[in-house]
Amino acid sequence: MQIVKKFESLSKDGKFYIVHTNNADIKIYFLTDEIIRIRASFDKNFKEESYVLSTLGWDDRLDIVSGEYRKKIDPIEPDIKEDEDQILFETEKLKLILDKKSIGFCLYDIEGDLLYSDLNGNPFILDSNNRVNHYSRMEEDECFYGFGEKAGILNKNKTFLRERATDAMGYDADKMDTLYKHIPFYIRMRRASKKAVGLFYHNFYESVFNMGCEKSNYWPRYTYFQADGGDIDLYLIGGNSIKRVVDNYTLLSGRPALLPKRALGYQGSSMYYPELEKDSDDAVLEFIDTIKEEGFPIDGFHLSSGYTSYNNKRCVFTWNLDRFKDPRDYFKKMNDKGAQNVPNVKPGILLMHPKFDEFVEKDVFVKDSEKDTYAIGSWWGGDGAFWDFTKADARKAWKEYLTENVIDIGTDSIWNDNCEYDSLLDKDTKVDFDGEGGTIGELKPLMSTIMCQIANEAVVEHNENARPYVVCRSGSAGIQKYAQTWCGDNLTNWNSLKYNIPIITGMGLSGQPNEGADIGGFAGPAPSEELFVRWVQNGIFQPRFSIHSASSDNTVTEPWMFKNSTDIIRDAINFRYKLTPYFYSLEYEASRHGSPIMRPLVYEFQNDENTFDESFEFTLGRDILVANVLEENARSIEVYLPKGSTWYDYNDNFKKYEGGQTIVIPVDISTIPMFIRSGAIIPMSGNKLTSMAMDKVEALELLVATGENRSFVLYDDDGVSNDFKKGVFKKTTIEMSGDEIIKLNFKSEGGYKDSIKTVRTNIIKKEKSPFHVSLAGRKLPHFLNRRKFDASSEGWYYSQTNRSVEIKYDNPESDYELIVSFEMFDLIGM
Repeated sequence: MQIVKKFESLSKDGKFYIVHTNNADIKIYFLTDEIIRIRASFDKNFKEESYVLSTLGWDDRLDIVSGEYRKKIDPIEPDIKEDEDQILFETEKLKLILDKKSIGFCLYDIEGDLLYSDLNGNPFILDSNNRVNHYSRMEEDECFYGFGEKAGILNKNKTFLRERATDAMGYDADKMDTLYKHIPFYIRMRRASKKAVGLFYHNFYESVFNMGCEKSNYWPRYTYFQADGGDIDLYLIGGNSIKRVVDNYTLLSGRPALLPKRALGYQGSSMYYPELEKDSDDAVLEFIDTIKEEGFPIDGFHLSSGYTSYNNKRCVFTWNLDRFKDPRDYFKKMNDKGAQNVPNVKPGILLMHPKFDEFVEKDVFVKDSEKDTYAIGSWWGGDGAFWDFTKADARKAWKEYLTENVIDIGTDSIWNDNCEYDSLLDKDTKVDFDGEGGTIGELKPLMSTIMCQIANEAVVEHNENARPYVVCRSGSAGIQKYAQTWCGDNLTNWNSLKYNIPIITGMGLSGQPNEGADIGGFAGPAPSEELFVRWVQNGIFQPRFSIHSASSDNTVTEPWMFKNSTDIIRDAINFRYKLTPYFYSLEYEASRHGSPIMRPLVYEFQNDENTFDESFEFTLGRDILVANVLEENARSIEVYLPKGSTWYDYNDNFKKYEGGQTIVIPVDISTIPMFIRSGAIIPMSGNKLTSMAMDKVEALELLVATGENRSFVLYDDDGVSNDFKKGVFKKTTIEMSGDEIIKLNFKSEGGYKDSIKTVRTNIIKKEKSPFHVSLAGRKLPHFLNRRKFDASSEGWYYSQTNRSVEIKYDNPESDYELIVSFEMFDLIGM
């Protein structure tokens, strides 16, 4: 056992600093003025070999593997002051202090508020089991968010969490640990200061976080991180606000992909269709036709692995021609219908696979720990071997097989599944690690992330202008730059409906904004009618929206499965499509800053202590608060409206509420409780969309709530290609200012011409009707009659029912300003 007990010296290595101690060297890097790396190494090796990091200030031997997903910046050099007791490192934003006696670090913001502290007195330990341990101090009620995909409530105070990706089919969404992702990043926030800091442990051995579950009378309250090997490679991520911490974390680990529009649309799916004895292709095509006949929109179909059935076993890169007679023709028909296939591929290869010997000859598999042969683990239908994505030749081979057998058949979408490598129980099984050699214990969660990177590259290499849509069940830190994810094979019950919410928002705080759940539940019997309705009503706000099932009672979960509720289900899904401009703008924001799409209340309202422990309400973007019905037979629900904003009930004529209170509202089976935030600018489609990818917004609707000076970036591009990287996009910044005189200023940039022909703006203003409305300096006509307003091409009308002003006009060809004057009208002076 090695314990860091004694400070020996400080030295400088280029732009980096090394603290020499009795047992370990601690290297300190200042990547930016808000991102500090503290790496404690007991072997003092400090190899740089990361598959995950996207922003580096040093050379890494895996730079060539990361390619365009990695950029280099110059690290900064802090001001340093040293005396006999401590060393102070100071940037423009942070102060890092090393206490020489305790060998503990403290992090302060520039204002002097403590953000983080090691547990003074030996915080760095290599124990007798060769596990690295890092201890930090905690306050009793400190808040801890993130950790990737985790069950239970949002705040993980006093929980014990494992980082180990597993195949957790039918999991308990409240109690179980672990699930499918391995993301050793979290955000901690002190309640008193309301300031946040992020901690990312760049270590992918199996690990645990103890967030105050244990207590020792000899120490202050503490948390710890413990990993089975590697270094204590900690990134302290400043910013104070949770927003800024997530922004900095995704700068470090990778900005989320800007997914094609179809990825945000309804993805049909069921294990039922690809498992039919024959003619699965006709059944899926009929499903798409039925969707359209029933008036539902759709954008894709997640094609389960039954299409690869060979001798009744799943064999990736094969096609069952009884089920899919002509795969290329089938893919073309699906593309023509606007429902591109997202085919399921798996990295496990059964020993009876018809190409197994060919794969062995190419030497693509993870190796046995004792013999020079492939390692064997349990797989679907028998024993199997597993692809080694840390080997260059294996990546090349996978890309070739994927292109020939899947992509070239007619898709730009890939569904990576069952990629947890969960059944390789021997952690010493060997992987190539790009020539250096490593073990599955060291690198297991990275396999699925690299697999997603390869899928993206394969799509673009096949068609350089195709924008990939990759969806994955597993993943490590950094998965967000390659794939949309979902929270695995959930169980069909009310518990999953409820607790999938903090699982998704927790992933959002872990850098992955593009997460969703299997709507209706995957494992177990069919949902009840009420449960299915509530799940869809919740699911329409999730970034990934797919109704997917493998029901145990031989049923198929489909939108029309309950006749009496079909209209409610249809209305909910159509509302999601109405929000397409808002969703896609949030997707763009996420790609720039890592901003979650579904946001826990604490993300937006960090100054409101009542949001710190809220797990089930969330906001869609900044401006729509959603408080879904999550309990059976509910007739009313309580909704907390955060303080600092005014709120308007979307379902009750924009009834106004001041923030900082809990209200009770009645609900029925059709109710989706939503509240619009003051300062909101919410773009929607006024024309019906049945496909996010193929249909265009021609009638733009803007819902605006006054009360705050705000801006919103309305983003659009073709939603399919990579032309946006060449400047072919339209980014319209809408600035709202004023109170008595509301000004909406529209400024656009980019080379994409949108399809918007008309604009209709609905401005919530409860106090009074406007005095006048002008567009680009020209007054618009005022209508007092609704029928005449509806018949006009432009003008404005004040709705007494909603107490809001409705304005419509043809879309101007250039930048413009819309002015709505609520000045007092001087009746006597006129």
